[in-house]
Amino acid sequence: MGTMRARTTGLTTVACTLMAACVGCGGAGEGRGGAGGEGSGIGTITAGGDDTGAGSSDGAGLDTGAEGNADGPAATKFDMGLQPDVSLGCGGGDNDAAGADFSYIWIANSAESTVSKINTDTLVEEGRYLTRPDSNGNPSRTSVNLNGDAVVANRSGGVTMIFARTDDCGGVNTSTGPGDVKPWPDDCVGWHTAMAYASQRPVAWTRGEFDNASCRYDNVKVWTSGANGSIDVVLLDGETGVIEQTVPIPGVDPGFYGIYGGAVDSRDNFWGTQLSGGQLVRVDRMNFGVQTWQTPAGGYGMAVDRNDRVWTCSAQVGRFDYPSQTWQTANAGGSGGCMPDGGDLLWLANAPMVAVDINTMAVVQTLAVPNYVHGVSIDFNGYVWGPAIYANEAYRVDPATGQVDVVTGLNLPYTYSDMTGFGLSQLGGPSG
Repeated sequence: MGTMRARTTGLTTVACTLMAACVGCGGAGEGRGGAGGEGSGIGTITAGGDDTGAGSSDGAGLDTGAEGNADGPAATKFDMGLQPDVSLGCGGGDNDAAGADFSYIWIANSAESTVSKINTDTLVEEGRYLTRPDSNGNPSRTSVNLNGDAVVANRSGGVTMIFARTDDCGGVNTSTGPGDVKPWPDDCVGWHTAMAYASQRPVAWTRGEFDNASCRYDNVKVWTSGANGSIDVVLLDGETGVIEQTVPIPGVDPGFYGIYGGAVDSRDNFWGTQLSGGQLVRVDRMNFGVQTWQTPAGGYGMAVDRNDRVWTCSAQVGRFDYPSQTWQTANAGGSGGCMPDGGDLLWLANAPMVAVDINTMAVVQTLAVPNYVHGVSIDFNGYVWGPAIYANEAYRVDPATGQVDVVTGLNLPYTYSDMTGFGLSQLGGPSG
């Protein structure tokens, strides 16, 4: 996975993933990523000072990274946050226009069966895409892989993969923003896999394997789960959407929703939780073995922290430690999704948003937001995001200053999963 380095915000330490160094791959287009984030840091306040936008700095703002190698132009790569970038050979630094980092948050608009791609630096929605051929998918959960590409699960069945970087799309007929939704399929839709489930909520990429030759993560897979009187956990090929494995989950009452939230750990095992309690489900990535445990705390959202501990989140939080097979619970005051920040905080959705220390389980910080947020995610600059489902907005909040920036124009933004890919990137801990 490469090395992990941390930046200090003054309140917490946020780990930022740095890709492994790459040798001999300098051609444009060889790296995967998104074209929308050139000059990351525009309009943002950095943790160490008030530097913004382009230019090098002494650590208070964004450091200018290394030039691309001499073999060709630098390729675009997935955002690594405020850290000075390592020399990748096939990617430039934060402020090198040919090799700029990028970072998006992908928020489902449940009411119109679309998903929005929002630049987390500029706050501009750069694309909006239908998520099912019949425009009736009712999407909710999204997940972003370590190449920056997204998948979205439709509650009414089916999973859709969308490329982040327009150069990776199949043509030029692709959305440029919220008022430009193309007929199905947009050329940035990589694949769609139809599934006949009455309820399909969770979706989560695996980490995959970093390839030094291509400077991207290969062999990425997608976990999802559906219910139709019983529960299946399904593994798909991330490149094609082909179903590779269907794992029935015996002995678990599916209700209507089946598994409600899903995530992976650092070994790409699938973890799923049910709504308001029920069972915690683990599916082993290597042998597809199934284990289940009763959940002691009624949960809504769920996440996996950098220590591979599984969290269920709502008014109470539950923390499950797999090696000891034990739960701990605490009152927290959340009401929806949750996401670790890569350091010692787990952020819970609500108004205000609530931070819990992942070690002590104590509430240590709150962040005021204009309206109730049902989900929460962290971007690669350490900002905390929350989609405001009833206000049709999303908020980006600086945890160091409390400053709130607003994205408007969404349509029932219900998402509360790993909407940026940061949750996946922080697995395995600071030395992972």
